[in-house]
Amino acid sequence: MIKAFVSVTVSNIVLMFPVGVLYFFVKDYLNGVAFQKGMFYLLACIGCLVLIGITTYIQYNSTFLATYVESGVRRITLAEKLRKIPLSYFGKKDLSDLTSTIMADCATIETASSHWIPELFGSCISTLLVAISLFFFNWRMAIAALWVLPVSFIIVICSGNVQKKLGRHQMKLKMACADGIQECLETVRDLRANSAEDDYMVGLDKKIKAVEKHSIVTELGTAVFVASAQMILKLGIATVALTGGILLSKGSLDVLTFFMFLLLVSRLYDPMQVSLQNLAAIISADVQCERMDEILSHKVQNGTTEMNNNGFDIKFENVGFSYDTNNEVLSDVSFIAKQGEVTAIIGPSGGGKTTVSRLASRFWDITKGKITVGGMDISNVDPESLMSLYSIVFQDVTLFNNTIMENIRIGKKDATDEEVMAAAKLAHCDEFVNKLPNGWQTTIGENGSELSGGERQRVSIARAFLKDAPIILLDEATASLDVDNETLIQESLSKLIQNKTVMIIAHRMRTVANADKIVVLKDGKVAEQGKPDELAKTGGIYSNMVEKQLASAEWKL
Repeated sequence: MIKAFVSVTVSNIVLMFPVGVLYFFVKDYLNGVAFQKGMFYLLACIGCLVLIGITTYIQYNSTFLATYVESGVRRITLAEKLRKIPLSYFGKKDLSDLTSTIMADCATIETASSHWIPELFGSCISTLLVAISLFFFNWRMAIAALWVLPVSFIIVICSGNVQKKLGRHQMKLKMACADGIQECLETVRDLRANSAEDDYMVGLDKKIKAVEKHSIVTELGTAVFVASAQMILKLGIATVALTGGILLSKGSLDVLTFFMFLLLVSRLYDPMQVSLQNLAAIISADVQCERMDEILSHKVQNGTTEMNNNGFDIKFENVGFSYDTNNEVLSDVSFIAKQGEVTAIIGPSGGGKTTVSRLASRFWDITKGKITVGGMDISNVDPESLMSLYSIVFQDVTLFNNTIMENIRIGKKDATDEEVMAAAKLAHCDEFVNKLPNGWQTTIGENGSELSGGERQRVSIARAFLKDAPIILLDEATASLDVDNETLIQESLSKLIQNKTVMIIAHRMRTVANADKIVVLKDGKVAEQGKPDELAKTGGIYSNMVEKQLASAEWKL
């Protein structure tokens, strides 16, 4: 940035050189010797062009090219920060909002760094140097030329609070509009299925018009101050002409100096007009800075990369958790998922089952209590290092717009093709892959759009087979599978889970019937825990759930 300031300052000063050449040419012309020095002035003009070209080139490299590199660094820095922020943060933020911060807000700061800030400071420094030199010619004319500058800048600076208020409201409306557009694209199938497209578009149209209306208000709010300041700036030409005329009539000023001041102020005010716009833009960019600072200043998850666990038992000790300070999701949850056993987490919807699995893998940090793996407190372990111990299959599968092979290889980056296919066969992926046009090299579209729900789930399970970690978390892993495929996958899972710590979250009681331990969560608390056959005899929640699912299995149309 310092190099940018210097380069813009030098460039602006060099642009003043033609004015100096013209001044001396007129002076020599009045003395009748201008044409005798014709070669000198020709070389001076060529020299000015060469200097302008060189300084412009240096300015471009110091401002634009350097800023583009910095903009890339800024986006990567934000992405790296997001990688270390607890996943609970993403539950509070819309995807379009974060995307806008990384792309649009960074683009605004990029423009500020390449255009607004260097030009503002460069213009101010060069103007200050020229202003000092003017006092050596005639101090009264210098005051007449320069008094408008501080007045203009004060007017724009006073617009700061107004611009920030308008900018924050404008950003709020833009995010609402972006959310509406994204939601429309993501739910277009449901909108069509329910003939709700027209109603939805009415609401979306209102959001778009609100952005349009407030954009005009925001521009007007800025223009009132900037245009007023620029008008004040133009008064400098009038005061120079008026003051010069008075001094000229009194004989206190010669014609040549008067001519020089008129030439100089016409050149002096042009960059300052742009600087006033740049100053207003810099003030308004404070909104984008606040949005990036929100990410950069957020607390991150960190810890040691060295793990000292003794085995892989997962122990919850009086664990409490809440997404915000008002609503507690888990309260005093205590249980042990032992290595070599399958622990099933069940219970009514909203009881906190998925939250337990997220806390166990430190996707979120607990509010109180303690979670250990083999006696090691996971809150003291770096999340990425901790994740090497886990293979996770989520209920909501995430796939990438890549081939089947590469989607499975995410489970183990350095896996060979043979290892990937072996894991895929355990998850029975080969049954549908062989039917695809390009087999294992078939690109499956955004989030696996070319596959069915069951096929997508099997790819996710294949990742877990490939990673072969000592702890396995299954969150409704077989929910998207039919009965036949579920049976096949369960047989494969039985090979995977040997001598490992397994936590299963499921709603189907047949899925957890052979579990070693059942933990029943209700309203964020452990309501029951024990072996399936023991809990079945108690007449409690587990027993009731089994009875209801048996009854529902006999229901017919």
